[in-house]
Amino acid sequence: MSILDLYESGKHRSNVAHFCAIVNIARVDEALNESEEKLINRFARKLDITESEYEEIVKDSKKYPIQPPSNSDVRLERLLDLFKIIYSDHHIDEPEKKLILKYAIQMGFSEESAENIIKKTIKVFNGDIDLDEYKSILKSI
Repeated sequence: MSILDLYESGKHRSNVAHFCAIVNIARVDEALNESEEKLINRFARKLDITESEYEEIVKDSKKYPIQPPSNSDVRLERLLDLFKIIYSDHHIDEPEKKLILKYAIQMGFSEESAENIIKKTIKVFNGDIDLDEYKSILKSI
């Protein structure tokens, strides 16, 4: 087995764990709605989840531990993925907030940083930002 095989294997394990997090977030309010299902299917393709992995994860998503990414950009991308699932029904409720906070901390953010990122991301997804905040976001791009 080459070192590349080991890297790909680790990357795939991380993708499987991230997909499990997505499924767990989508299921926090029990049944999956149509928008959540579409997003889950899209993320399965994006993360190269096989059909058999998909079926196993949907059956029991809690059995895969989170694999925290070492890169902060990847952690933010994964948090954004989770927010897309949460907001597929256009709102976030308390169980979803608690679960995404837990995942953010498990992915390597400090509790304070995770709370701050989540608070700001909720403002963006809710459309509760003013012009100055919007300009600030655009300047950082």
